[in-house]
Amino acid sequence: MDKHRDPRLPMPSGADATTDADLVASARAGTASAFEAIMRRNNRLLFRTARGVVADDAEAQDVVQETYLRAFTSLESFRGEAALSTWLARIAINVALTAQRKRSRLVQMEARGEEEDFPGELLQENMMSFRAADDKSPEAMAERGQVRKLLQAAVENLPPIYRCVFILRAVEDMSVEETAYCLGVSGDVVKTRFLRARLMLRESLAEEVKPYLQSTFGFAGARCDAVVCHVFAALRERGLVHSQ
Repeated sequence: MDKHRDPRLPMPSGADATTDADLVASARAGTASAFEAIMRRNNRLLFRTARGVVADDAEAQDVVQETYLRAFTSLESFRGEAALSTWLARIAINVALTAQRKRSRLVQMEARGEEEDFPGELLQENMMSFRAADDKSPEAMAERGQVRKLLQAAVENLPPIYRCVFILRAVEDMSVEETAYCLGVSGDVVKTRFLRARLMLRESLAEEVKPYLQSTFGFAGARCDAVVCHVFAALRERGLVHSQ
């Protein structure tokens, strides 16, 4: 484990700290394949993270591209305090907030006394129960598609202060500690905001939506390729890519 890593920030399930370190080292040396691997692995996470703040897919894509440029031009600042993906997500949130401020859009991401909003026992994250749906019939698949659309629309309607937490916790399955790191808030604030977001959604959604969360806010194909090409072009202009 990296000696600089904050022990309060566990790696996400399945994460490989050595792989992060190797990729960063290769990227610092200008290896093109390392830059691409980092982008391919994190495009969807960063797009979803950006959509937690901005309300438009095109703006979110711009945020993803700017996030990579900021990260890749300051890789020396990555010390392994958190997983590479979590570090990138934190940058994406800051980039998204900056973009909104430049457009004179006030995005409220702070609230006072949030830890006191709910009794401690209610902060246990069991307010919603979900059941897996194994039915693969055409009718069931169509129904899941409709539920997915309804869910995405409901999440989009959440205020950014809650939407961002919900996407990181429920959609990306980040831990409380990882989400707190990304947002720069306490774990109790994360728990409170997540609970409030689910209570908001609960009014219009059934409790069996968990199987559909992983397919919301998709980011693949042409969009994924566009981000990689855009960032590579900018990196080449800056002389940061030297080898394959």
